[in-house]
Amino acid sequence: MDCDAFYASVEKRDNPELADKPVIIGGGKRGVVSTACYIARIRGVRSAMPMFQALRLCPEAVVIKPRMSAYVQASRAIRAMMDELTPAVEPLSLDEAFMDLSGTQKLHGAPPAEMLARLVKRMKDELGLTGSIGLSHNKFLAKVASDLDKPRGFSVIGKADTAEFLQDKPVRMIWGVGAAMQASLDKAGIRTFSDLLRWDRRDLEARFGSMGDRLYFLARGEDRRRVSANAPMKSISNETTFFDDTASLDILDGHLWRLSQKVSDRAKARGLAGRVVTLKLKRANHSLISRRISLHDATQVADRIYRQARALLDQTGNQGPYRLIGVGISDLVDETQSDLSGDLLDPDARKRSDAERATDRIREKFGPDAIVKGRALR
Repeated sequence: MDCDAFYASVEKRDNPELADKPVIIGGGKRGVVSTACYIARIRGVRSAMPMFQALRLCPEAVVIKPRMSAYVQASRAIRAMMDELTPAVEPLSLDEAFMDLSGTQKLHGAPPAEMLARLVKRMKDELGLTGSIGLSHNKFLAKVASDLDKPRGFSVIGKADTAEFLQDKPVRMIWGVGAAMQASLDKAGIRTFSDLLRWDRRDLEARFGSMGDRLYFLARGEDRRRVSANAPMKSISNETTFFDDTASLDILDGHLWRLSQKVSDRAKARGLAGRVVTLKLKRANHSLISRRISLHDATQVADRIYRQARALLDQTGNQGPYRLIGVGISDLVDETQSDLSGDLLDPDARKRSDAERATDRIREKFGPDAIVKGRALR
């Protein structure tokens, strides 16, 4: 089940005046789009698009800063509904999850398709939110099916229909096949699943490594991964792709702060903190740079995440221009174990942390725009 334009849908639910308006969730004019409602998408607005470009395409759009606490609350309500259908629920994010409904027909007195239809109807009736269902015999195909007819989609890929369904579909449907991988596949003459079927497994492995082995099985509609219920979250991250490649430290720094704040908001909403901060950069030629640093104690504070990420950026030297930047925390622990010892080399760190907590309370009461740091405007 994949919610439809989740963040924007929550905002429209909470403010009915937005129902027929194009809504964009994201930063200011120099920020990027986090989510766009379907009205805005018709105008060409997409996630990760620079805000100035989105507003050029849809100047009448209502731009709203993310309210993670509201989205987390809605996500938990949906998760509770899923748990009533099956104990095997594997969340992928706040708005998307796999469910294994094998063997539940006797329990519910109805087949999985009917129970899933009841789920999305209940989401609409009780929460005012919609979702799209993908039903199939494995995770790969269920994910593909969920994207076939959004919004409010319900698609089924039967086991007997799998080969025919996949035959002429583009390989970019496979999760993990991005622009760089697509370019590599194009060079090998692989554009559709039919093209993949002509390759021997060993040849795919020799050409594409472990991804080649995965491609071999997915081309045949095979995916043996199980739905892992209650799998612990391993990391929290956020990234953005630039409209134009950039090496400007001012622009990169502004994005670093906004990304760090998003990671911090999500960590706080989940009651988590991370012992490792990671910086991700992608060059114009799609090569990746990844840097990480381990902390003495875990953190969920945006200021501390940002300062560690900025230090990692400074260590990379001038290797730009870059087309993507990302920030994340990992080695997650409960928030009660976070930010305990302070920083002996930075005596003002505790003051900034306290100020951030006070800022969080003000933003919660008066809205996300009540207080904005200057660096967020870069």
